[in-house]
Amino acid sequence: MRYRIFLAGFLAAMNLAASEIDLDALKKDYRRPTDIPQNPDNPLTPESIELGRKLFFEPRISASGLMSCASCHNPSLNWEDGLPTGVGHGHQKLSRSTPTILNAAWNQANFWDGRAETLEEQALGPIAAAGEMNMPLDKMLEVLHAIPGYEELFAEAYPGEGITEETVAKAIANFERTVVSNEAPFDQWIKGDEEAISETAKRGFALFNTKARCSLCHSGWNFSDSSFHDIGLKTDDKGRGGFLGFESMNHFFKTPTLRNVAERAPYMHNGSEATLHDTMELYNKGGRVKRDTLSGDIRPLNLDTDEIEAIIEFLKTLSSDDSEMHMPRLPTLIAAEN
Repeated sequence: MRYRIFLAGFLAAMNLAASEIDLDALKKDYRRPTDIPQNPDNPLTPESIELGRKLFFEPRISASGLMSCASCHNPSLNWEDGLPTGVGHGHQKLSRSTPTILNAAWNQANFWDGRAETLEEQALGPIAAAGEMNMPLDKMLEVLHAIPGYEELFAEAYPGEGITEETVAKAIANFERTVVSNEAPFDQWIKGDEEAISETAKRGFALFNTKARCSLCHSGWNFSDSSFHDIGLKTDDKGRGGFLGFESMNHFFKTPTLRNVAERAPYMHNGSEATLHDTMELYNKGGRVKRDTLSGDIRPLNLDTDEIEAIIEFLKTLSSDDSEMHMPRLPTLIAAEN
């Protein structure tokens, strides 16, 4: 991986034309994995996944009884909400956009500032956060214990552990691990189908890995280095620097996946870039704000209009036709016979 990043940086520095790039040499680093990463302390089982799916869509574990995880991470909107920034408890506007949970199983850190290392650590944060679902975790457990049907579901998913904060977190995390984008035209091309994407998109892929320098951060099959960078956005949000208390990391935010990116506007942690064209213009000019923490990889790219269009055409090939997610049937207050 380090060699691939070095190679991409070298090619970008040389500013080679797209026609000079060996696409086959680049393609091998973008092949889809065959397995979903698991937490060894929380193995994926059908029972834990199904319990997590129910909890993900369960509005009664919010203070209002109206919000669920899916209220913001809407499967119909690529597991986001389509808004510049999220909307939480009492319809209050949040300061950051809702990140997708698509391919979250490959995350090495979660939230825009990376404050949760695992999906298990992440799962309960929005439930308890006053600005989001606003549900104290002890009250959440009271609600789940009071709904007939959940005791059995937890017993099947986590025998002998009961309904606890830990088992709620583990179940939601395991469901989130199964939210994986399907094969896209780009993947078909990677596998050898030269007709799967256009010649313009192929040129965009070459530019993505060279002159445009995108692959320095958007690397691997999921198009993310799972790291944090200041890309020059106009924002007062200190991001990872605020979380860690390091001024040198102020305005650092996580690199998101580019899978299904064409359907996930608006973009960035604050929703400040409305379209892919806006996003490419941001990078092409080397950021909108110059400051000491700006990533050294953010610099003017001198891409022309045709090159930008080629990159966007390539990004569209990352969109997959994903399976529809149906609302689960939740346990009711009156136990129902199966």
